[in-house]
Amino acid sequence: MGGYTAMLALHSLRHRRTAFTATFMAVLLGTAVIGSFATLVETATGPISSADAETLAIMGAVVGGWGALIVLFSVASTVGITVTQRDAEIGLLRTIGATARQARRLVRAETLAVCLAASIAGALVASVTGRALLAAVGSAGLIDQADYGGGMVSLAITVGGVLLVCLAAAGVAGRRATHGPASVAPGEDRAGAGRMRWWRVAAAVALIAYGGSLAIVTVTVTKNAEDPYDAMLTSGSNSILVGVGLALLAPVLLRWGSLSLRPVLGRRRAEAHLARYNTSRRAHLLAGVLGPVIVLTSSAVGTLMAVGTDGRTLPGRAAEDSDTITLLNNVVVSMLSLFAAIMVINAYAAAIAHRRAELRRLRLLGATPTQVERSIVAEAAVVAAVGVALGLVASLATIVPFGLARGEGVVPDGQLWLPPLLVAGVVCLTLGAARGAVRRTARPELARAA
Repeated sequence: MGGYTAMLALHSLRHRRTAFTATFMAVLLGTAVIGSFATLVETATGPISSADAETLAIMGAVVGGWGALIVLFSVASTVGITVTQRDAEIGLLRTIGATARQARRLVRAETLAVCLAASIAGALVASVTGRALLAAVGSAGLIDQADYGGGMVSLAITVGGVLLVCLAAAGVAGRRATHGPASVAPGEDRAGAGRMRWWRVAAAVALIAYGGSLAIVTVTVTKNAEDPYDAMLTSGSNSILVGVGLALLAPVLLRWGSLSLRPVLGRRRAEAHLARYNTSRRAHLLAGVLGPVIVLTSSAVGTLMAVGTDGRTLPGRAAEDSDTITLLNNVVVSMLSLFAAIMVINAYAAAIAHRRAELRRLRLLGATPTQVERSIVAEAAVVAAVGVALGLVASLATIVPFGLARGEGVVPDGQLWLPPLLVAGVVCLTLGAARGAVRRTARPELARAA
């Protein structure tokens, strides 16, 4: 059965190139991001000064650690979407005699094949970008001198960690796909159904509670600390913590958000009706898009607003560290924003690929390709609206406590134009990703369906 499973997995990969390409790109980029910072940690263990070693260890472990949290969450979401696309096929296999265990083994074999190739390619990229990152750190004056010491150890650990996350995500999604009696079309029945796993809810509550507790510590303890950066340490990551926590609850929050937006969408246009219906019915599928939107908004708005507050309120005696801290924050925001933006595009490509049959049926029922495209864009507008709203709420976990600790109060004294600008960028990205995905993946088939 092992050889047959491998052969079937390879055939499936060839026939589902779009969906698995999204997984491949997510894993490749994720491995490259994590691996780049992991090489800094390995370099810090080499023959360099203690000050340089501390700087590299902080960048690699702290900055890279937060990046790893976002990357691994996004990779798990993309793998989950890809496996969800196999519901109907898995159900058909079970009706012709395959056991649930054999179906799950097939899912793991497919995921392993894609993620192994992608993670190895990502490690090769990280071996180059790690050197570039070390050179950038040296050019910025953060370290005196350090020879690149990243190698097989850090990259192998990175590849192993990413593969474990991929297989765990495939295992969870595979169990969900094989739960219950066999059916030739389980995907249609379970498109948006099913309760969230208890561990996912527990992880979300833990992250949100931890972010909230750090916000309280910032206001009550570090506010009066001698080191002005103590408040940054206890509040800077709160927006990311709360953002990831909310992203874990994305299926439920998307359903609630789509219901609250019904009065805004109206009832007359068919596109608006489909958007309301699908964002609620397919919340588990579209949650793979909503999660990166929340994290992108919360991390970018929260961190950049904190950097602005830091620049306005920093005491003169701490100005020497200002450039270093600002650079670290900007690196975090740039890295997470780029990866989250790519994940939004990848997630929409995978989601639209999963819905080809549904979109063809709409076309056969009389909808024009333009109407189908507008309905997808309307769904994206709902996802974007819910995502940026939740992201802004999460960003307050950093903005408010840091502002209070630095004496600016609840509302920052400057840069109030920045959140609307970032929100507009995230909305445009989400709508553009949806339009591009439906035109590239589904529109040719819609034209043939006519």
